Amino acid sequence: MDGIKSTEENLKAAVDGETFEFKEMYPGMIEEAKEENQSEARISFSYANKVEAIHAGLYQRYLDDLGNNEDTPIFVCQVCGNTVEGAAPDKCPVCGNPKEIFNEIK
Repeated sequence: MDGIKSTEENLKAAVDGETFEFKEMYPGMIEEAKEENQSEARISFSYANKVEAIHAGLYQRYLDDLGNNEDTPIFVCQVCGNTVEGAAPDKCPVCGNPKEIFNEIK
């Protein structure tokens, strides 16, 4: 359990990890899938890339607001992993699936 630290340290690590994924890791995977004509892999990696950017933004906001606990519902698209606060959108802006595919995280 060496990875468990303070909430602030964990959030900083989460921002760094998600940022690395959407800026460094997934773009290369997307390009490789294009070169190999693997459209399903390209789509999957593209969804993941978009969602990691969203996650990085959420973690950064939580880090910036540390200590100001809000009880805001969080919804996750069960297809692409898109995560939104407040209410599920009518249509997922990442993968296009309907509102019903989102699950509330409690």
